[in-house]
Amino acid sequence: MKIAVSYLSSNNYLDCIKKINESNADFIHVDLCDGKYVNTKNFEIKDTIKLLKNSQKPLNIHLMVANPKKIIKYFKNLNVESITIHNLSNSKKILNYIKKKGYKCGIALNPNENIDLIKDYLNLIDELLIMSVVPGKGGQSFINNTLEKIDNINSIKNSYHFITAIDGGINNETIKLLKDKNIDLVISGSYITNSKDYNETINKLKKI
Repeated sequence: MKIAVSYLSSNNYLDCIKKINESNADFIHVDLCDGKYVNTKNFEIKDTIKLLKNSQKPLNIHLMVANPKKIIKYFKNLNVESITIHNLSNSKKILNYIKKKGYKCGIALNPNENIDLIKDYLNLIDELLIMSVVPGKGGQSFINNTLEKIDNINSIKNSYHFITAIDGGINNETIKLLKDKNIDLVISGSYITNSKDYNETINKLKKI
């Protein structure tokens, strides 16, 4: 199981990103909210590029935005591993666009959505991001009925080639709920970024 650390909840993005880069995290998780798809707006694209341009860690980008294509074009000089979007009217075109740019692509599944909603994308995606909180705000509590959703996804996962990731409310207690759930990537924010020792908290998650 790999760990991506989100800086969304931190008060100092630059310092937090520096600490993630110096840690044993596998990825920096980049949560970008536009104030349209979700109520929160947390970035200006030029500032985001400056923050991430020298990142040693690969970037696991999560676009909580209404127009992903408008933003993706700015990522060409960044160390991007994958880009995940939410289910939009033109999601298939955007996912294909991401792949043509040379990135892995993903689709996010919100807490109020079920797997049937995104079944048309399962042959296309590299990552299925299971949201265990409502998207758009860091520091929320883990939604427990996410566990049943993971079981439903696992029942069909072997027929496809995507990895499963989970995002929201992950800490040293909720990670125990994911034991034997076949999750490939865990995304954690405030639990790690509010700690004094990033490596210590990351290691606690990896022990599951």
